[in-house]
Amino acid sequence: MEKLNTFILTSLKNVKRDYSTSAVVIGLIATLVSYAGPLLIVFQAAKVAHLSEGLVSSWIWAISFGSGLTCILLSLWFKAPIITAFSTPGAVLLVSSWSTYSYSEAIGAFIVSAVIITILGVTGLFSNIMKKIPQSITTAMLAGILLHFGINVFTSLGKLPFVVIPMIVFYLFSKRWIPRYAVIVSLLTGLFTAYLAHELHFHNVHINFVHPIITVPSFSINALIGIGIPLCIVTMASQNAPGISVLRADGYQTPVSPLITATGLSSLVFAPFGSHGINLAAITAAICTGKEAHANPDKRYIAGISCGIFYLIFGIFGATIVSLFAAFALELIAGIAGIALFGSLSSSLSVSMQGDKKESALITFLVTASGVSIFGIGSAFWGLIAGLFVDWILFGKMRNLHFRQQKQELKL
Repeated sequence: MEKLNTFILTSLKNVKRDYSTSAVVIGLIATLVSYAGPLLIVFQAAKVAHLSEGLVSSWIWAISFGSGLTCILLSLWFKAPIITAFSTPGAVLLVSSWSTYSYSEAIGAFIVSAVIITILGVTGLFSNIMKKIPQSITTAMLAGILLHFGINVFTSLGKLPFVVIPMIVFYLFSKRWIPRYAVIVSLLTGLFTAYLAHELHFHNVHINFVHPIITVPSFSINALIGIGIPLCIVTMASQNAPGISVLRADGYQTPVSPLITATGLSSLVFAPFGSHGINLAAITAAICTGKEAHANPDKRYIAGISCGIFYLIFGIFGATIVSLFAAFALELIAGIAGIALFGSLSSSLSVSMQGDKKESALITFLVTASGVSIFGIGSAFWGLIAGLFVDWILFGKMRNLHFRQQKQELKL
C-alpha cells in the first residue's frame, strides 16, 4: 500500500510538471479518431448479432473503459505514450462470423482469446518475435498503414474544400511559427470553418448514461474455432505488432511483454460486459507519439493519459457518443486525422529507407498500403510477412555463408 501511495503521489507530481495543452488536445484527437470509424463497425457487428440497445451500450462502455484504464496506467508506469484501443479487425471479424453463435458463446470466445493473448505476454513469446524483425521493415509497415490517412486529407479536400483547405494552410503556417500547436490550430480552424459552412449538426445529439450489463459466458468448440482463435490472431497480427512498431519508430523502447499482458488482462476483465478485445493501437498511437504532442519525447506520455481520460468520459455515455460523432462531417475527421499523422508518416518513410534493406522495406510498404486481406487477417500482417520473406531471400543465405566462413576461420 505504501508503494502504491508513493507511485500515485510521484505520478501526480510528474503530470503537473510535464502537462502541456498540446499533448491533451492530441490525446482528444486520438480518441476522436479511435471512435470515428471503428465504432461504426461495432454497430454493424451488433446488428448482425441482433443485440439490444442495452447490450450495445454495455459493449461500448467495456471497450472504452478497458482502453481508457490501460492507456492511463501504462502511460504513467512507463512514462511513454502507450495508446490502447478496441480491436478494429476483431470487430470486422465479428461482422462476418457472429451470426451463427449466441451472445453468451461469443463472450466465452472473447474470454478464451484474452487468456491466450495474456499467456503470449507473460511468457515473452511475442516480445522475442518482435526483436527478430528489422526496424526498416516495421517502420515500412507503419508507413503503409498511415499512407491512406495522408491521402484522405486530399480526398476530403475535393469533397469539402472550404473546410479542409484552411486546415492545411493554417497547419503549415503554424508549423513554421508555432510548430508545437500546429495540429491544435488546424483542428480549431476546421471546427470554425465547418460551423460557418453549417457542417456541424449538434441538434441530433442526445445524452444518456450507460448501464453495464454482465453476461455469464458459455463455451463451445465451434465458437472457439469460429471466433476465439481468429480474434486472437488478427488482434496480435494486425494490431499489437503495428502498435509496437509505432513505439519503436518514435524511439520508445518500452518492454513488450508487460504491454501485451496488460491488454490481455484488460480484455479478460471486460469481456463479460461485451468487450471483444483491447490491444495496442497503431494509428492513434502514431498521433500521440509524434512531435505534435510535445517537442520533448519524455513528456508525450501526457497525450496517452489524456487519451485514456477521454476514453473514460466517452465510455460513460455509451452509444450516445455515436450521435456526437455524427455531428461532424466525415471530411473534417479525415482531415484532422491525416494532418495529425503527417509527421509520423514522414519519419516512418525516412527510417524505412535507410540502410541496405530498401527492397524489403518497399515490399512491406506496398503490400501493407494495398489493403489486401487474406483469411480475415489485414494487410499489415501480410506486409510484414512479405517484407521478411524478401529480406530472407536477399540476405538470409548471405548471413549463413558469412557465419560458415567465420567458423572456418576460427578452426584455422
